[in-house]
Amino acid sequence: MNYYDVIVVGGGVSGAIAGIASARLGAKTLIIEKMGFLGGMLTAGGVGPMMTFHAGSLQVVRGIADEVIKNLEKMGGSPGHIVDTTGYTYTVTPFDAELMKHVLEKMYLDASGEIMYHSFFCDVKVTCGEINQIKVATKSGLLELTATVFVDASGDGDLAAWAGVPFLLGRPGDHLSQPLTMNFKLGQVNIVKLKDYILSHPEEFPEAKAELLNQAPRLSMGGFTKILATGQKNSEITFSRECILLFETNNPGEVIVNTTRIQKVNPTDVRELSNAEVEGRRQALELFYFMKHRVPGFEDALFMSSGPNIGVRESRKIQGKYILTAEDLLGQVVFADEIACGGYPVDVHSPDGEGTDSCHLKWGAVYGIPYRSLINGKVSNLINVGRCISATHEACAAIRVSPIAMAMGQAGGTAAALAVQKNSEVTNLEYHYLREQLLNDQVYLRSN
Repeated sequence: MNYYDVIVVGGGVSGAIAGIASARLGAKTLIIEKMGFLGGMLTAGGVGPMMTFHAGSLQVVRGIADEVIKNLEKMGGSPGHIVDTTGYTYTVTPFDAELMKHVLEKMYLDASGEIMYHSFFCDVKVTCGEINQIKVATKSGLLELTATVFVDASGDGDLAAWAGVPFLLGRPGDHLSQPLTMNFKLGQVNIVKLKDYILSHPEEFPEAKAELLNQAPRLSMGGFTKILATGQKNSEITFSRECILLFETNNPGEVIVNTTRIQKVNPTDVRELSNAEVEGRRQALELFYFMKHRVPGFEDALFMSSGPNIGVRESRKIQGKYILTAEDLLGQVVFADEIACGGYPVDVHSPDGEGTDSCHLKWGAVYGIPYRSLINGKVSNLINVGRCISATHEACAAIRVSPIAMAMGQAGGTAAALAVQKNSEVTNLEYHYLREQLLNDQVYLRSN
């Protein structure tokens, strides 16, 4: 059958969690995913660790997202939430990407959800402000699918854009998005030697706090500023970046390097995105050989994998019922329709330079995301989750991270299922039903 209560377009972490939330409430749910597994950037983009589930000592991302971590911990796939030794945020959560695929899939299938892998959303039919049907390109040909509610978890807001929902692209003015990054994973890194270098060269690690270095079972670090600057001066490194950022994974001695920078790319343009993939791999290999010869601890490192997909920080952001701003986040506004919370800073990687502009909240400060930023005034049966929600360039730089995307996914999937239950348009769903269900499902929300 090609009819569902809820169809989720995109099986990244926000889409996977949306699917789990929807299916657990009894909605007949389908996730459409272009890859052969769930998890998005966490499993297909080499992104890790997750940052951050906390605001100070308070865990503000809970619910299904934390259930995922607990399941990973039971399998030896994560050490859980540990101190961020970069000093940038509160905690990081390393994980095994292969086990993440399994955990997300099992949780969703255990809730009786359906998955359509190797499938691309490719067309939409809208009548009287409602999505009636979508087309999906599959190995079986073009399929026509219908649902009562659709959740756009595509990352780029593909379904919303094709359905006619207005959107913002990049920053105001020149519409440049944050740079893309090709993460890569290295094995056989000598962590002891690496830590010794960090402790003996504090001038190269301006954000690091030496007292945190041995408080966590895995290393997170940003710096090597002098080494990198010398490499750039000597043309050993040919791209702009102010530091080398790396994170030890769940597996000791294995690190993810999050440093390459591909700028002035429109991630929704297929040719520009394809060129970015090529340039990302070039930069990754360039940096690997540089680190192997210049950074202590990497002499015997092995290049294990890149990506496999390039990481996109920002692209389309819908113009919804409410556009979330950095001022809302920094001011800790408590919205009357709050559906998720976070504590990650406003973290803007320069679209056209080498720096990263950060606005940190005071220690322990919590911000919220309103339901109105997930819905729009154009299509009455569509919910957006993840980094394509209604937010400014600066606000997106905070709420785009995976734990907050997971929290938004739970809210979106819950709202979709409740709209089906209540025979309500998602734009008219009474908030008290949504809040009550989210609280029952262990989501952290503040009181208005």
